[in-house]
Formats: sequence, structure tokens, C-alpha cells
Amino acid sequence: MSEQSPPAKRPAAANPKTRRQAMRSLTMGGAIIGASLFGFFPVLRKWTPRLRPPGAIAERDFLAACIKCGQCVQVCPVKAIELGDLDEGFGVGVPFIPAREQACDFSCDAVQCVLACPTGALAHSISKKEEVRMGLARLDRPNACLARKGEGYRGPARPAPFKGVHRYAEIDRWKPVKLADYKYDLEVCDLCVRECPVKNAITLEPMSADPTDKRRTPVVHEACVGCGMCEMICPTESSSIVIDIRRKWGDA
Repeated sequence: MSEQSPPAKRPAAANPKTRRQAMRSLTMGGAIIGASLFGFFPVLRKWTPRLRPPGAIAERDFLAACIKCGQCVQVCPVKAIELGDLDEGFGVGVPFIPAREQACDFSCDAVQCVLACPTGALAHSISKKEEVRMGLARLDRPNACLARKGEGYRGPARPAPFKGVHRYAEIDRWKPVKLADYKYDLEVCDLCVRECPVKNAITLEPMSADPTDKRRTPVVHEACVGCGMCEMICPTESSSIVIDIRRKWGDA
């Protein structure tokens, strides 16, 4: 009587840990591919418009010319420039300025980010104002503006935990100071005018002919380059004054 062959061994059950790792890899791979495909839309449809550093050429050309080297980020004295995150589409790694969190103070000598740019994505010729204009300021919430209500302001423009900084000429124009550490005592709020780094870019104008009327309204002039200082320094939440990205003087 012949011996029976031993029963075939069943394949070992898959290791649950290995299975989870494989599924995780597949999920991450799919997410990356999906994000890459999705990346075609935010910039083309302007779902994520961004305030670009001074001198940025036209948006489509800027995205093509910028090599995402981060040199502009490194040289900015107030660390105003950030790089686009994964949800930025073609703007991933491209520099922008989140003005409400940290404005460009536009007072650094020779506009350092422009000089640092190796490709011309930031225009190297800064003789014309239009070449460094980032946008234009606009009074977005007139009813919230303290100056228009004739109200003063005391204390830090942006209290802690706000981390934004500004270089105060009366302290040390080379040493940024946290807004949360600098206190004001203003009879009528004029922060957007007082801290604007560009001469004659914004003024406060009377709202009536009555000399006892303290109300004033911010008026933006052609000198404005859209640096975002007024948006950052405004003490109302949300900011009463904002920057219209890429807007030029004279645009409707």
C-alpha cells in the first residue's frame, strides 16, 4: 500500500501590518496623482490668487519664470514671503505674501527680493512704479473703519498671539519689532497712513466741513504699490482695508 502524500500546505495568511502598509502606499500614490491632476485648475481658474512679491511679472509669465529657488524668501528682512503649499496647483513652491499675517514693508534698500531673483520672475528694472506694484489698497469695510467713526485706538495694533513684525524708524529701521509689543495711543486711528512705507500712498481726509468732526476716511492714491502694510496694521477684525491683487491704478 503506497504512502499518501502529505497534505499541501496552505499559503500563510498575509501579515495585517504588511497589508496596511500596502494600502497606505496605494492611497498616498493615488492622492499624489490626483493632486497633480487637480493642480491644473487653481491657477488657470484663479481659485487661489496670491499677492506676489514686488516686481512680479504678469502671473502666467511669473509662474513660468519662477524656479521656486526660495532666494526671495531668504533675503526678505521681515520674512514676509512664503512658498505656495500643495493646494496651490501650479503655484506649489511659488512665492507669495500673506499680507494680513505679514506684509512687505517695502522699505528694504533696493528691494532685496528683486535683486535676489535669478530668473527675472521679479523684474530687475525697478525704475518704473508699475514694475514693482503688487496691487492697490482699497477700503473694503468702511463701516468698520475706526477713522471713519472718529474713534481713536490704544494698545498694540495686533495684540498677541499675533506674530507679524514691522520696522519702526524711530526705534531701529533695521530691526523688526513685533506689532504685539508696540503700543499706540491715538486720538483718531490713522494706522494705515502712519505706518505706510510709501510716501503719499494713502491719506486721511475729512468726512465733512465741520472742524469739530473727528471722522476721517482713508483715501488711496496712485503712489500705492500694494505692499499690504495697511492691511496688516489695521486693528479691526477683519481688516477694514485690503489689497486688491494685481490691480493697477485706473482699473475700473
